Amino acid sequence: MDFRQIRYFMEVAVREHMTEAADALHVAQSSVSRQIVNLESELGVDLFIREGRRVRLTPIGKIFFERMKHAMNVMDDAKREVEEYLDPEKGTIRIAFPVSLAANTLPTVIYAFRQRYPEAKFQLKQGLYRELIDGVVKGDFNLALLGPVPQEEKKINRKILFTENVVALLPINHPLAKKKSITLWELAEEPFVLLPEGFVFRDIVVNACQNLGFTPKVAFEGDDIDALKGLVSAGLGVTLMPEETLVDSLPRSAVKIPLVEPNVTRTVGVITPKDRVLLPTEKLFYNFLQEFFMRLGDFRN
Repeated sequence: MDFRQIRYFMEVAVREHMTEAADALHVAQSSVSRQIVNLESELGVDLFIREGRRVRLTPIGKIFFERMKHAMNVMDDAKREVEEYLDPEKGTIRIAFPVSLAANTLPTVIYAFRQRYPEAKFQLKQGLYRELIDGVVKGDFNLALLGPVPQEEKKINRKILFTENVVALLPINHPLAKKKSITLWELAEEPFVLLPEGFVFRDIVVNACQNLGFTPKVAFEGDDIDALKGLVSAGLGVTLMPEETLVDSLPRSAVKIPLVEPNVTRTVGVITPKDRVLLPTEKLFYNFLQEFFMRLGDFRN
């Protein structure tokens, strides 16, 4: 089993098509097919179910693919570590993030980092909360920003960078829209627009309401933060939202109002794997994150 066989196997597994994989690898389709057959012969198992040039992984093929993906990540990290050891300020940072941090938080900190290290590069991946945690654990990436910061996961290191307020977002013509602050209880009879079930921020909203003795009446669901903003602007309901998601992007037909009684918050931070060290450029960015938000907190205070 050699590196070329594994590279060909990975390409075919992702594309599920021999010809498309060969085109991507810039080799003849017959060469790809031959290497896959040789690999299967060496392993003694069928890795693919053939349907003409279209293929799909067998059950054991799926297991082999996951193992090889992890191995390839380790090899890529090793190569990058050598390169970045020589010059960490020119390396690449792979970082994942949720949609709620995409509009303001992450772009701001990347801009500040590249002011200091202009030749550093970034590979960004957006994902759902659970995907971010699993990606760090499995080695798909070594850094993820997310909120709230998970406390129960045993295979990750965590660092809280800041705590942000959760605010109410109301249609501009809502009876409560002119108030300087509101209690969550004042929204008990209102129709809510929320993220779908499975989103951790939905749980934050529902739990805050239930702690006061009511369950929010969900009128509409939106797949992301911008969808919720649009639904509120259209007068279809109210919602709660992390304050950072409204920086420089408050809808014209909506108003944000601070919440009191209770003061709902969420932590935002960075997670890293416990069983792997950060690459040199990633370590540079990790330290910068802590410095950046510490200074930002001091400025706000």
